[in-house]
Amino acid sequence: MQKDRTKKMGQLASAAVLIFMVFLCFHIKDQGMNQTLFEQALSEGKRVLFHHTARQYAMQIGYIMEQDGTEKTAAQVLLELSGRPFPLTEYIDTADGYETQVESHFSYEEIVAMEASDEPDAADGTALNGENGGAGVTAGAGGCSGTATAAENAANSQTTVEFQVSQAPKTDIPLDKLNDFDYLIHNFYVVDKTTTITGEQLNASELLARDMRLAAPTGQPQILIYHTHSQEGYADSVPGDPNTTVVGVGNYLTELLQERYGLSVLHHTGEYDVNDRDHAYAKAGPALEQILAENPGIEVVIDLHRDGVADTTRLVADVNGKQMASIMFFNGLSRTTATGDIPYLYNPNLSDNLAFSLQMQLKAKQYYPGFSRSIYLKGYRYNMHYCPKTLLVEVGAQTNTVDEAMSAMEPLADILYRVLTGN
Repeated sequence: MQKDRTKKMGQLASAAVLIFMVFLCFHIKDQGMNQTLFEQALSEGKRVLFHHTARQYAMQIGYIMEQDGTEKTAAQVLLELSGRPFPLTEYIDTADGYETQVESHFSYEEIVAMEASDEPDAADGTALNGENGGAGVTAGAGGCSGTATAAENAANSQTTVEFQVSQAPKTDIPLDKLNDFDYLIHNFYVVDKTTTITGEQLNASELLARDMRLAAPTGQPQILIYHTHSQEGYADSVPGDPNTTVVGVGNYLTELLQERYGLSVLHHTGEYDVNDRDHAYAKAGPALEQILAENPGIEVVIDLHRDGVADTTRLVADVNGKQMASIMFFNGLSRTTATGDIPYLYNPNLSDNLAFSLQMQLKAKQYYPGFSRSIYLKGYRYNMHYCPKTLLVEVGAQTNTVDEAMSAMEPLADILYRVLTGN
C-alpha cells in the first residue's frame, strides 16, 4: 500500500514538473524573450524532466547519466545498457562498415573498373576484394602454368612446428542450427552494407546438398589457381620476389594439392594489376576465358588474394599448435541494396558459388576452428561467373608474414580435398 502511494506521488510530481516547465517556456516566449533563450529553456526543461524520471523509475539509467559528472544522451545510455546483455549491439556500433558508392551512379565500364579497387580495409579484421564484367562462359574449365618450389619458404621459418592435419571433426554444428537463417547469417557471414541477401538464397539444406565433388581424374587439370592481384605482398615480402607474395602462396597451395592429395592443378601466374590495379578484374577476364576454353577439364577456379586491414590488425590463428594467417572466403552477389539485382553483372553460377564457400566454411569450422573468418558478401561479381565451383580466398593481410600465409595453405588444402572428394 505504501509503495503504491509513493508511486502515485512520484507520478504526480513528474506531471507537475512537466506542466510547470511547459508553462514557463510559453510564459518566457510570451514575454518577448528571444528564440534562442526560449529554446535553451525548453531544452533544459526536457533534460531536468528526463533526469528526474530516470532517477524515479530507472535508477541505473539515472546513475549512468550522472556518473563521473559526464552528460550522456538517452540514446547513448540505452545503447550502453543494451550492449551489456547483448554485446552484438556494441560490435555493430563500433565495427567499421565498408563504404562504397552505389552502382547506379556509374556506367558499366566504371563499375568494372571499380571492382578491382574494391579491396576492403577492415580495422576489425573483416574485409574483402574486387571484380569484372566480361562475357559469361559455360561452367567447368581452365588451367595454366607457373608452379615453382614455394614449399621451402613455408618450411624454413617454422621448422620446429610441424602442422598436424585434423583426422576428425573438432566441433559439431547440427543442420537444424544452420537452417535457422539468423543463426547462419550471424555465425557464418558478414554482409556488406551495400548489398542484401535472404534466406531463400542462403538455404543451408539446399546449399550443403549440392555436390561439389570432382569428376574422376582424366589426366587433365581439374583445379585452376590464379591471382587477380598478383602484386599483393606481406609484411616481410622481398621486393621483386614473387615467391614472397600471394603468387608464392599459390605455388605452395599448388604443391600441397598435387603432392599430398594427388589433385591435378594448374597455377596461372599472369599479372593483371601492375601499374593499374583498378582494371585488374577486367584484364583478367579474357585470360580466364582462354584458359578455361583450352582446359575443359577444370572444375574448380580459385582466385587467391591477400586482404587489406588496419595496420594495428593481425589476422593470426593458432591451428593445431601452429601460428598462421587466418583466411576468408568472399562472394559477390550481383545485387545492391539501393538498386536490387544488377542485370549486366548476372552470375548464372551464384548458387553454386555460395554452396562452395559455405561447404568450405563448414569444414573449416568443424576441423580447424578459428582458422576461417566469416564469409564476406558484397554486391558485385568478381569474375566468379565463369565456373560453378569458384572461390575467392583472402589469405591473411599486409600485416601478416609470408610464413604465416604459407602455413595457412596446409589446412586450406585439407579442407579443399575434403569438400572436393566428399571425405
